[in-house]
Amino acid sequence: MTTSKSASKAEQTKAAIVDAALRLASQIGLEGLSIGAIAEVTQMSKSGVFAHFGSREELQISVVREYFLRFERDVFMPTLTAERGLPRLRALFANWMVQVAHEIQSGCIFISGAVEFDDRTGPVRDALEQSMKTWLAAVRRCVAMAVEAGHLIKTADPKQVVFEIHGLILALHYEAKFIKSPRSVERAKVGFENLLTHYKI
Repeated sequence: MTTSKSASKAEQTKAAIVDAALRLASQIGLEGLSIGAIAEVTQMSKSGVFAHFGSREELQISVVREYFLRFERDVFMPTLTAERGLPRLRALFANWMVQVAHEIQSGCIFISGAVEFDDRTGPVRDALEQSMKTWLAAVRRCVAMAVEAGHLIKTADPKQVVFEIHGLILALHYEAKFIKSPRSVERAKVGFENLLTHYKI
C-alpha cells in the first residue's frame, strides 16, 4: 500500500511539473525550458525535478506529448459524436479554430516548436514531427470519410484538402499573433467555407 501511494504521489508530482512546464513553454518556447527554470516555477529543487525526468530533453518531450494529448482531447475527440463526413469535418475545423483562438493568446507548442527545431535532429524534433503527422493523418481520414459519404467530390484529394485547411490555420496564427491583422479569424472561417464550396458536390 505504501509503495502504491508513493508511486501515485510521484505521478501526481510529475504531472504537476509537466503542467507547469507546458504553460512556460507556451510563453517562451521549448528551447527556453530548463530544469532550473521549472524548479523555480514549481518551487522545487533542481534535483527534485531532475529525478522525475533525468534530462532537459526528456522534460521537453514530456511537454510535447502532453500538449498533443490535450490538443487531441479538446479538438478531435468531441467530433466523434458528429455525423461522419462533412458534419464531422466542420466540427473538427470549428474546434480547431477555438483552439487557435486560445493559442493566439497563450502560444502554440506546435508552431513555436516547428520554428525552433525545423533544422535540427533528435528526439524532441521527432516528438514534434510525429505529433503533427498523427494529427494531420486524423484530419485526412475525416476528409476521406466526407468523400466516401458523398459530401465532397470524388476527385477531392484528402492530402490536398488537408494541406489547404492547414494553410488557413498557419496563416491565421501568423496574421492574428504576429502582424495582428484585424478580422483574421473571420477571414479564416470564410476561407474554409470557400474551400468547401470548391470541393462540395
